[in-house]
Amino acid sequence: MATFRDGLLAGKTAFVAGASSGINLQIATRLAQAGAAVTVLSRSPEKIEAAAAGIRATGAKCIGIAQDVRDHDGVGAAFAKAADTHGEIDILVSGAAGNFVAPFNGISYNGFRAVIDIDLVGCYNVMRQGFQHLRKPGASVITISAPQSLHPYPFQAHVNAAKAGADMLVKTIAVEWGPQGVRVNSIIPGPIADTEGMNRLAPTPEAMAKSAKGNPMQRLGTKDEVADLALFLCSDAAAYITGAIIPCDGGLCLQGAGRVGG
Repeated sequence: MATFRDGLLAGKTAFVAGASSGINLQIATRLAQAGAAVTVLSRSPEKIEAAAAGIRATGAKCIGIAQDVRDHDGVGAAFAKAADTHGEIDILVSGAAGNFVAPFNGISYNGFRAVIDIDLVGCYNVMRQGFQHLRKPGASVITISAPQSLHPYPFQAHVNAAKAGADMLVKTIAVEWGPQGVRVNSIIPGPIADTEGMNRLAPTPEAMAKSAKGNPMQRLGTKDEVADLALFLCSDAAAYITGAIIPCDGGLCLQGAGRVGG
């Protein structure tokens, strides 16, 4: 049975960073389902090729590129390859992220730097290197943020800082790129089921249940729900939306500061 998604992005191209699994892979899959030719990027050659093969198995066009988003020049080379393969980029999703649970005094310099480099500097690299390949006017850029960008979660100082910085990048670049017809928005997923990040932050059934009950809708979200929001933001239906930081979290952000695992 056809859905509203089928054919919505026919003839368009997408580049999704951090897409070997989880939310970002589901977004890439959804964009491909809607008709886009997709490039997926992540640092593990085996994982990213498996992800790309899975998308191609649906009949969609997809290439996988193994690249660490912390490597500025390497990210640039990845965009050049994507553009050579599929042409100008209509949709760019920056979703690579790193995280672990630790009090501020328990975060080493290397640990803090690693999260900043992946979540914030990696976002800069993807957006900075991707810009020259974006369709202008008409391109849509989406970053994947986290509730930690809005409220100070304890044991998440590194992520709080990185995601808040990335969301401010989104707002700034939306202003700068708007005159060229490029929209830039951010999605804040809440607790999403069946993701590596959620499994790390709520590693026990009790913590997972607490997370599910910790927001007004009393459940975990799904990867499909985040992917459909991304699809909306990159569609013509969202043509006048830019600089928005949009939670997809069952109302979690409305309740202020939270705790990892609920």
